[in-house]
Amino acid sequence: MELDPELLSRVQFAFVVSFHILFPAFTIGLASFIAVLETLWGITRQDLYIELSEFWTKIFAVSFGMGVVSGIVMTYQFGTNWSRFTDAAAPIIGPLLGYEVLTAFFLEATFLGILLFGRGRVPARLHILASYMVAFGTLLSAFWILSANSWMQTPAGYELRGGVFHPSDWWAAVFNPSFPFRFVHMVFACYLSTAFAVVGASAWHLRRGSFPAHSRKAYAMGLGLIAVLAPLQLLVGDLHGLNTLEHQPAKVAAMEGHWETQQGAPLLLFGIPDQQAEKNRLQLAVPYLGSLILTHELQGEVRGLKDWPPEQRPPVAIVFYAFRIMVGLGLLMIFIGLAGLWLRWRGRLYDTPWFLRLCTWCVPIGFVALLAGWFVTEVGRQPWTVYGELHRSDSVSPSLAGGHVLTSLLIYIGVYTVIFGTGIYYLLRIGRQGPRVGALPAGKASARRPLSGADVALDEGDVP
Repeated sequence: MELDPELLSRVQFAFVVSFHILFPAFTIGLASFIAVLETLWGITRQDLYIELSEFWTKIFAVSFGMGVVSGIVMTYQFGTNWSRFTDAAAPIIGPLLGYEVLTAFFLEATFLGILLFGRGRVPARLHILASYMVAFGTLLSAFWILSANSWMQTPAGYELRGGVFHPSDWWAAVFNPSFPFRFVHMVFACYLSTAFAVVGASAWHLRRGSFPAHSRKAYAMGLGLIAVLAPLQLLVGDLHGLNTLEHQPAKVAAMEGHWETQQGAPLLLFGIPDQQAEKNRLQLAVPYLGSLILTHELQGEVRGLKDWPPEQRPPVAIVFYAFRIMVGLGLLMIFIGLAGLWLRWRGRLYDTPWFLRLCTWCVPIGFVALLAGWFVTEVGRQPWTVYGELHRSDSVSPSLAGGHVLTSLLIYIGVYTVIFGTGIYYLLRIGRQGPRVGALPAGKASARRPLSGADVALDEGDVP
């Protein structure tokens, strides 16, 4: 059997990027949570906040390291497996990824050192500032990465010369048509993923009666964020979907499972897409709701996949099911957020067994929803590397042997299983241990004094 190097390269990149994306997503949300905890400690000087901050900072540091390692491995594939794409898109993709390293990564790495090792060695204000800089760095990293990826989805601000994309308008390239929606949608997804990790870990400790004060505080903060962001994410997702309908209608047709262009299109709740027969089997649909959601009109026209030649259609089943997983988990998030508000109002937030158990089991749902959304985005773009301009068959490296790609893929799977499996196990171990009570350095009296507007000068207690 002849091995297809293009297909194997796609599988390899999907494996590596799917694994990698989990760690930056977690650190984006966690960095902002740590900055909030540091701020609350700076205002109140309550030990609880600093102990929570140091606990989650340890988890952040391990996750940040694993994200860096998996990201470096991922970038090599641009040269080894997708060199023709790299040659064609380098004048635009190269600078965008370079800006991410020069601005965001260096910012994160510099101030992460202060956040990890500066407690008791630098002024309290500088330590709090470091938490803000790390959080800002993670968001800046997401900005550049999402800009580059969004440009591949909705290319703008370029001109083709000799098969190479040259920038003609950097503002249009960076702020391409899908970028604002995808950036907000992704950041919200990162925050929600982190919130569920925090809530789940806190619920686990609450069920066991360990660290009750710390667990209650983190549990309530996480659920409060979920109650606000989960409904907002539904709204942002709708706006993002409308933008996708305008610029990538074939992707939306695959998401919705529509084969025929129709007015008053139904919303398919379930079905089994058959790409070869160009129809759905065992279809369960709500009449007119598809048009209402996509066009905001009952009789709005929705294009079907048959409007495109078969070779220009994305793999329908993957996009169709991944989209429903993402939406289904999003609705579960909204339920948990609203249930948390109701239990808080009833005074039963911390002692309702079924809800604590549910929150514990829902730790991974943010990450699963994020991966499902990423699959919708990337698989739905197929067969294009740069949408509508550069086909994936024109992007793969020439003379690439399928056996070599398969070998490297198996090595990746083996190495990732051992190294990152160990890292995840270590993260779970830290989570089970909980925060270290009494974490403030001894003798730092000024560290306990609340900040005031006039508190600018350094104290003796602020330095080693």
